[in-house]
Amino acid sequence: MSFFAQLINLRRRSKVLFMLLTDLFVLPLAFYSAVALREGNLYPDMSEYWWLFFFIPVLTIPIFIRIGLYRAVIRYMDVRLLWTIFYGTTIGTLLITALVAIARINSLPRSSLAIFWVFASVYVGATRLIARGFLHGVELRIDKKKRVAIYGAGRAGTQMAQALLNSREYTPVLFLDDSIESQRSSPHGLRVFSPSNLDVLIPKKSIDEILVALPSVARSKQKEIIEGLRKYDIVIKILPAVADVVSGKVRFEDVREVQIEDLLGRDQVPPRLDLLKKCIENKVICVTGAGGSIGSELCRQVINLNPSKLILIELNEFALYQIEKEITQLAPHLKVLSYLLDVSLQEKMTYILKEHQVKTIYHAAAYKHVPLVEMNAVSGILNNSIGTKSTALAAINAGVDHFILISTDKAVRPTNVMGASKRLAELVLQALACKHKSNIIFSMVRFGNVLGSSGSVVPLFREQIKRGGPITVTHPDIIRYFMTIPEASLLVIQAGSMATGGEVFVLDMGEPIKIVDLARRMIKLSGLEIREPGIPLGDIEIQFTGLRPGEKLYEELLIGESATKTDHLGIMMANEKYIEWEELDKKMEMLLEKCQLNNPREIKLALQNIVKEYQPQFE
Repeated sequence: MSFFAQLINLRRRSKVLFMLLTDLFVLPLAFYSAVALREGNLYPDMSEYWWLFFFIPVLTIPIFIRIGLYRAVIRYMDVRLLWTIFYGTTIGTLLITALVAIARINSLPRSSLAIFWVFASVYVGATRLIARGFLHGVELRIDKKKRVAIYGAGRAGTQMAQALLNSREYTPVLFLDDSIESQRSSPHGLRVFSPSNLDVLIPKKSIDEILVALPSVARSKQKEIIEGLRKYDIVIKILPAVADVVSGKVRFEDVREVQIEDLLGRDQVPPRLDLLKKCIENKVICVTGAGGSIGSELCRQVINLNPSKLILIELNEFALYQIEKEITQLAPHLKVLSYLLDVSLQEKMTYILKEHQVKTIYHAAAYKHVPLVEMNAVSGILNNSIGTKSTALAAINAGVDHFILISTDKAVRPTNVMGASKRLAELVLQALACKHKSNIIFSMVRFGNVLGSSGSVVPLFREQIKRGGPITVTHPDIIRYFMTIPEASLLVIQAGSMATGGEVFVLDMGEPIKIVDLARRMIKLSGLEIREPGIPLGDIEIQFTGLRPGEKLYEELLIGESATKTDHLGIMMANEKYIEWEELDKKMEMLLEKCQLNNPREIKLALQNIVKEYQPQFE
């Protein structure tokens, strides 16, 4: 095996020399075969033109060199290389024909030259095909390629197969497709089977992995397919549904492990470009909390919509550094300004917004980790509620056109300080929207958990699985709504553009998901077994730790009974009561006084005096 490994790892120059020497042999052989076939004699008389055996490679090989035949990589041989061989042998045959005519070799049948042209093309091409097959065979033995089945025999799947044929890590062995018509074809020589035969095909074909290549299929359908494949206890990878893949630019690098998002995802409502651009295009945009999960994704989406300038405001130094670096790399021509700033500093916020003539603010700055905010109520209220009030007043003073607050489902009938402080932030904007209706458009967008955010259970579960468990879940019946960060960010932008002043928009979060089911799926996706009664030798155990302070079994998105539909399928509008600004402002001053005294019980009572639905826990 080491000899073969050394052979395929020869220097490029040595491989070229080897192919050149091969052509020195096969070109005269092609001439001999042509004459022998024409004469019908295995030993034809060639005494008059024996010297042609030397001139044929002398005339033809320089042509091969000139047209780039020896620059081609045999391992990646395709139709273009065969066309190059055909072109080179055609020119070579014409030159040899001219030489025969000039030398007046009458004993050589002219038709044998046409036969030589065919044989030369076949012999030279065959040597390349044999070399390619040899290389693939040796690589398969040396590298121990994984045998994969490609689910989807459409455009993306067949292009993926073409890419894998040249891969050192994988070799495609078959296609899987539900289409009866596809099952009658064999793209790239690979047969298409029905997925229902997988239980037989996996052991029979020694399949190591399944690659799902269905980028244009609805997310719900992809989820259904992946769920169906999970029972086979085999590694599943997926080709992402990105624009480059849909347009045919399929690269093997795009294949990734199946993630929990693929199993939870819903079909997204296509974003409306008019709503995306309305508050952003050719305008100065400010994102507060720019280094957070939602804030950073808002920045990524904003730069795609042609703003004139982007202002980043963030309290965490490292988070601000990270997002600034990323945005300047993604949009090097966009002017990006970063401010390390507490949003509750109203005068500084006013100065920045005025100085840069900001027109739209996406206010994502907030503390959102429920237990931490519960233990640090003053910090949570100052940042989430007072910070929103200060930023909103600064926006009014600076002449901002649109102010969009990123809210949360925990603001609905809150049982914790975090949720109550976010509901208070909503009340601030509702009151200011009523008072300053003609000057600025305030709106709020409320939604549930986003997958992969800093406070989400998904990264926590990943870390616990990495450590070998256990996975900790607070309660077996706890449920939550989930949405991907990009989907939530796009809907926030569109909702903000729909606002006329004071609306509380609610995003369609789909069906809620049991957290324990989420944990089970993540364990399975990691290729591990759940340790539970009946499976004592499982890999990861799920432990229930009890609800944390202020935590609810389920979250809601509406305070009232119903929501009003909008002309966007993914966005609804809540109809909720609010407090007039003068009354609210006085109550917030009292709350601020309680915060300065730092008495948790008094702070919660003062907060409950404003947010009537708030049910505080005093223990």
